[in-house]
Amino acid sequence: MRNELNISVFGELSVVADVGPVPLPASRKARALLGYLAATERPHRRERLCELFWDLPDDPKAGLRWALSKLRKVVDAPDRQRIIAGRERVELDSSDIRIDSREIHTRLRDRDVALSVSDLIDFAEKLDRVFLEGLDGAGDIAFDAWLAAEREDARGARIFVLRQLATHPHMAPASARKWLKAWELADPEGVAAFQMQTPSFLSTASTESTTQAAGPAALVKGETLGVAAMGSAARASGPQMNPVSRAMRSQKIGFCEARDSAKIAYATIGSGRPLLKAANWLNHLEFDWNSPIWGKSFGAIASRRKFIRYDERGCGLSDWDVKDLSFSAFVDDLEAVADCLGLERFPLLGISQGCAVSIEYAVRHPERVSGLILVSGYAAGWKISSTPEEQARRQAVRALTELGWGTDNPAYRHIFSQTFMPDATASELAWFDEFQRQTTSPANAARFQDAFGDIDVRHRLAEVTAPTIVLHSKYDQRIPLEQGRALASGIPGAQFVPLDSRNHILVDSEPAWSVAVNAIVRFMREMDI
Repeated sequence: MRNELNISVFGELSVVADVGPVPLPASRKARALLGYLAATERPHRRERLCELFWDLPDDPKAGLRWALSKLRKVVDAPDRQRIIAGRERVELDSSDIRIDSREIHTRLRDRDVALSVSDLIDFAEKLDRVFLEGLDGAGDIAFDAWLAAEREDARGARIFVLRQLATHPHMAPASARKWLKAWELADPEGVAAFQMQTPSFLSTASTESTTQAAGPAALVKGETLGVAAMGSAARASGPQMNPVSRAMRSQKIGFCEARDSAKIAYATIGSGRPLLKAANWLNHLEFDWNSPIWGKSFGAIASRRKFIRYDERGCGLSDWDVKDLSFSAFVDDLEAVADCLGLERFPLLGISQGCAVSIEYAVRHPERVSGLILVSGYAAGWKISSTPEEQARRQAVRALTELGWGTDNPAYRHIFSQTFMPDATASELAWFDEFQRQTTSPANAARFQDAFGDIDVRHRLAEVTAPTIVLHSKYDQRIPLEQGRALASGIPGAQFVPLDSRNHILVDSEPAWSVAVNAIVRFMREMDI
């Protein structure tokens, strides 16, 4: 009988049932797959899991089926299946499973319930273990990147717990000194900053004599300045994670159906007035956060707004196997997300071909769009606006895409990377090369290029009524500045901001990125959208 189940992802992966520990498969890939499903607690596309854990020569689909068969023996109960494997997605039904990472993070985020000393000590001990220890390299570089992000989150959570223990009003003096020392070792800068903000917070060197006389509360100058203030600040801010790690963990992913029943994945993060971003080439709701391109930008938006993104059909977490991959379908995807979330009035952010999608939606639904933010966009695709020479080059690239997109050789994808970001660093280009391969299939990559070539919203520009700002790099190697200027001149009252960059996609390390962010923030404030 295995009706009760506990999964621990801190330290070496372990599964304990009501009858005792459950033996795990000898395969590191199978164990890593279980850890990934348990820690993420959401459905994943079969194709993505295959790419994450198996190399192409090894028959990834067969490898995934074999691993799932082994994991069913570990987690399934006699009366219920916990491994849910459909035609397109796989998930672990963890509704009746205790998972240590979920329990810890849920309780640390609950601002209304005070944690006991024993709870905090238990959390500190678990967080001191390495997240999924021993499973480094069990998947590809994306899996290792995910592991690194989760471990960074665990480190932030541990620092938060140690800080709570070091300043807890009910902690015995000797124990308080122990936890203070642990906090100093884990986060010396954090302890130093707290000492500066609360001058009466004593260093470990002077703690002993003071606590002997006044107890652990003397670690700070009274409860009003110290423990209570620290506790409220900690509860308000939660574990100290970097913004990208916090965003990855706190975003909520859901699915809706477009008009033709295609499943569209969307994500929400942050709070306040909504800002909806139209999809662009290419998206992935999970991997975007690790990006040197999108991560910082999205984090900045989510700090001010309820930020909504989605993966358009054909890529990311949305359905890849779709009949319709066209501009009209892209607009349908945007409509499906806005309707599913019940958005009444909101600004739209469009990047690259997402600008045309945003324009078409704004014309169809003027009552819902409060403003347009258009970055690196165009009104007419390459089949319409390009010279015969450029069209021939694009057709050649399309043919190369079908042949080489999914291979380990990044040369084919590098054609795109260098035109998207000619001034990016080698590491940024390498990241984008691999990101593209993981985001869509070779066939869809070619189909996307066809769809983008057919885009034409020139006749719609004069019909836009929403306040609009258009930003475009002066030396964009992908979409010439003239096309961005044409957008701005065609939309009544649009603001135009030329950016001193050669990149089609701005990288957060370049000065133009800050110029763009500041211009967008100022525009939204002035227009009150």
